[in-house]
Amino acid sequence: MSSETGLRSRLTSYGDDEFSLFLRKAFIKGAGYSDDALDRPIIGIIDTSSGFNPCHGNVPSLVKAVERSVLLAGALPIPFPTISLHESFAHPTSMYLRNLMSIDTEEMVKAQPMDGVVLIGGCDKTVPAQLMGAISANVPCISLVTGPMLTGSYEGKRVGACTDSIRAGDIDMEDIGRVNNELVPSVGVSTASTMACILEALGIAPLGSATPTAPSSARLRVAEQAGSIIVKISLASAAPLRPQDILTRKSFENAITLLHALGGSTNAIGLGPSEPGGITLRDVSRIGQRTPLLVDLKPSGDGYMEDLHRAGGIPVLLSRLAHGFLHLDARTVTGLTLGQALAAYPKSQLIFPYQNIIRPLEDPVYPASSLVVLHGNLAPDGCVLKASAASPHLFCHRGPAVVFTSAADLAARIDAPDLPVTADSVLVLQNIGPVGHPGMPEAGLIPIPKKLAAQGVQDMLRISDGRMSGTAQGTVVLHVAPEAAIGGPIAFVRDGDIICIDVKECTIWVEVGEEELGKRKTDSAEKNMLTKGRRRGYLGMYERTVMQANMGADFDWLGAHYEAPY
Repeated sequence: MSSETGLRSRLTSYGDDEFSLFLRKAFIKGAGYSDDALDRPIIGIIDTSSGFNPCHGNVPSLVKAVERSVLLAGALPIPFPTISLHESFAHPTSMYLRNLMSIDTEEMVKAQPMDGVVLIGGCDKTVPAQLMGAISANVPCISLVTGPMLTGSYEGKRVGACTDSIRAGDIDMEDIGRVNNELVPSVGVSTASTMACILEALGIAPLGSATPTAPSSARLRVAEQAGSIIVKISLASAAPLRPQDILTRKSFENAITLLHALGGSTNAIGLGPSEPGGITLRDVSRIGQRTPLLVDLKPSGDGYMEDLHRAGGIPVLLSRLAHGFLHLDARTVTGLTLGQALAAYPKSQLIFPYQNIIRPLEDPVYPASSLVVLHGNLAPDGCVLKASAASPHLFCHRGPAVVFTSAADLAARIDAPDLPVTADSVLVLQNIGPVGHPGMPEAGLIPIPKKLAAQGVQDMLRISDGRMSGTAQGTVVLHVAPEAAIGGPIAFVRDGDIICIDVKECTIWVEVGEEELGKRKTDSAEKNMLTKGRRRGYLGMYERTVMQANMGADFDWLGAHYEAPY
């Protein structure tokens, strides 16, 4: 790590450092900078604004607020762009491009002269991508999220997920258009709020920064605070505070605890970085078994992010968990430990006697394990169920499989009148994992067949190797690993096979013997397995090197302990 600061750091290689500095200053002076400005420490500001990313629609105003506070603190702010990802504007999926954004973030931070960097992001692939890149670059950084969107209304009610109502015929096409106008009434994020909240528990964002809404003045004050903090930690007289000092095993365990207590998105399990600390699905399960769900938010409860903010936000939740659930000695981006940061947080902002969104420990929304990790012969490397948003009567279930071999097959047949399906059936969707689609789309919320929805069926056991939105609810098993496309057991499930789940025992299995599964694998190896190594460009690299969901779907060669085979 270079000891040089400001414009002198990370000089372009011309063979002569003084010439490199001379040329750098000459070019940047063309933009109107003075020597006084250029002699100051530099804070980079990642600008992820994009016309294709409404979740980041407020980024320009956040950049200005960060610039303001950085200048007030005596440093020079320089914004710069990176890739910007939005869930609905990335083909085939934003997850497919997450690792590319991580690489972009890492390399741009390492390549350009900055003493610290503010990571501005929001969407739930953007925040993990920035963290993954920041950990590897290890330049002092702070995360600044764009903030949750406002809620809309439909016929006097706040708008939530309405997919099953539409499929059951409760809403006609004219009403669908009206809902569409209100579903996203402002810029900002939706399900990605889980990742924003996790940042506070990780210690890489200041307390109270996750929940102010995107259009609010409070969000701009959070941006000012981020600018002030990054200057302070980057220019500390001792060693600057770097992300690898903050993001330790203890901080990741705190984040998992918060995830369970929040009832957050299953995406947080599959999208977080696999380094450092060696966090596994076993850790997610172990921590969940002792952590109650305390926050009454959809889809596990009734509230929205605006309600969580008015109830005091993440600091109130962390204070409830402080004794017995969290590592209070974990460091945070402010330089304080988590325990010190909570002790220093204004007490008046931790006491909301009339709110009922954040429950006390003795009255949880759900007793423990809001997210359950299952293992068995169907998912040897694990899979995930959001138990707090599922139907308890399906927690111990046995039923015949109805198998769809791809998302296209699902779309073509799910509503067929002759589909051999009952309410006891288990819907299985193959080949939507990290490699199979590619990019692990949010297609795991397999819709209830129309003929069953019309009969009043609201939930069924559904299983896939893909993902689903954090706002979705139902008994939906996700992230099955290994996935179908690389020969995981889910690839060899056939119509009529009996599939069983026992949430209490954390098990999932198919009642097919190992010998028969092995025979099916042999028979279908060439027919169904994706042949790697034949595609060019990013897609070819992605298919050859992406890891499975239980490993965070990172590229194998981006891991801290990767050793090249040559």
